[in-house]
Amino acid sequence: MTGFIDLPDYASAMMSDNLLPTPELYNFGFDLIDKRAVERDKAAFIYVDANTGAKETYQFSDLSRASNRFANALQEIGAKKGDFAFLMIPRIPAWYEVMIGCIKLGVIAMPGTNLLQPKDVEYRINKARARFAIVTSDHAEKIEAIRDRCPTLETVVLIGAAREGWIEYEAACATANEILDRADLEVTRSDETMLAYFTSGTTGFPKLVPRNHDYAIAHALTARYWQDLGEGDVHWTLSDTGWAKAAWGKLFGQWQMGATILLYNPDPGFDADAHLKLFAQYGVTTFCAPPTIFRIFAQMDLSPYDLSSLRHTVSAGEPLNPEAIRAWNDATGTTIHDGYGQTETINIVANVPGMEIRPGSMGKPLPGLNIDIVDDDGSRLGVDEVGNIAIRTDGPAWPPGLFSGYYEDIAANSSCFRNGWYFTGDIAAKDADGYIWFVGRADDLISSSGYRISPFEVESALIEHEAVAESAVVGKKDDMRGEIVKAYVILAEGFQGGTVMEKELQDFVKTITAPYKYPREIVFVTELPKTISGKIRRVELREMANAQ
Repeated sequence: MTGFIDLPDYASAMMSDNLLPTPELYNFGFDLIDKRAVERDKAAFIYVDANTGAKETYQFSDLSRASNRFANALQEIGAKKGDFAFLMIPRIPAWYEVMIGCIKLGVIAMPGTNLLQPKDVEYRINKARARFAIVTSDHAEKIEAIRDRCPTLETVVLIGAAREGWIEYEAACATANEILDRADLEVTRSDETMLAYFTSGTTGFPKLVPRNHDYAIAHALTARYWQDLGEGDVHWTLSDTGWAKAAWGKLFGQWQMGATILLYNPDPGFDADAHLKLFAQYGVTTFCAPPTIFRIFAQMDLSPYDLSSLRHTVSAGEPLNPEAIRAWNDATGTTIHDGYGQTETINIVANVPGMEIRPGSMGKPLPGLNIDIVDDDGSRLGVDEVGNIAIRTDGPAWPPGLFSGYYEDIAANSSCFRNGWYFTGDIAAKDADGYIWFVGRADDLISSSGYRISPFEVESALIEHEAVAESAVVGKKDDMRGEIVKAYVILAEGFQGGTVMEKELQDFVKTITAPYKYPREIVFVTELPKTISGKIRRVELREMANAQ
């Protein structure tokens, strides 16, 4: 038995017609956290804080009691099932206590990244008509700045300090009962909203993505097949608590598989040395980080660090360049297993352990999901044909982990749900063996002289050059070719921009990928426009390119 959800190996799972049955009623807080606290109590997470020096281990029983106290305190201030609560809490134990307490009550937690500014907070609270805001003391001023412009915001809870007009989190929990009787609460159905995330907003305003209670169950697929987790693992995912990646790697699937989570609250910025020392200190066995982190590690001498506890590595977000993959493999003996998914899904495509890894491929669809490459009408495409990554939605059961629609956004829902498919908005091709190869966002594809060019492919070629620290590629309108490839490049330290470097990079790209994909224009910059989550806003770069 692997955790409380027993899943077969990948090959067997692909043959199953009912891999992950969902009960009518489900609540992760009661049915997983509290159940583990009684039946298999063990370390739920290890908390390490670079800012305070805290190092603590929390059992499931600790988490059960703490979340009960918060749920009772939340009831005392009038919260009820279906209310939205905006959260801005860093990687500290209170995030778990609040998230699980909200889930138990049926209050819809709406996590926001700690990088949000007042206008971002205002937009999110008003979009959801949230009644509550629960934040740490370093974010109190952001709430105060917009409080008068949020008419539905009734109650604000402050973690880590006392402030006039706010409910003090620690004091409220200290006097609350640690027993919460499920029978006294409204039941939560699997198909009712449990929490909600905002998308990163790379092409427009962030969209609100409600996630039902069965979303927690579906992440067993993420943890079992992509992250390869079991009872003895210590798993570490690098992610801000405000993004769905935290649900992927710090919350649902890991505890279903019985793993212990490393919750590391870092200093501002990224201290690679501090991160790398944690592997040996806490016996990290499985690790997930965005490609940017592996690129940083690839520039370091990793030999002084003991990484021997690590047995499995995963990454998602964008293709990794070969140098970063090789450097990590040389240092740890693990190959980075790429995966793919969205805020709107669980992990849906992955390089599963035991599967042949083809560098550059996202892997194959996870069990329980009917995923294919289709044209704009929903017709399946052939081998190596470029089209939309889509999930079939008209089967006998709703695809596990797929959201049911954006919150109050008819236009967006009509665009992505059509002809019996959910269109992810991403473009890819599938080879003869079923491996999926990412091409780019549908909105970002460049059409030049009849060719469809992926910005990711050109960026991946550029980043292999020693002079390139970072790049972003877009299409620029051109009377003759329709569009041309234009690159914005940040140079590594010690390199100089200009016509000579431009020509060198253009020639280099021609040797890495098809010559017609090379950037006909290159602009050297010191920074790139990005979303709060760090994703490049190509829509802004396209506007810049076409305005020049």
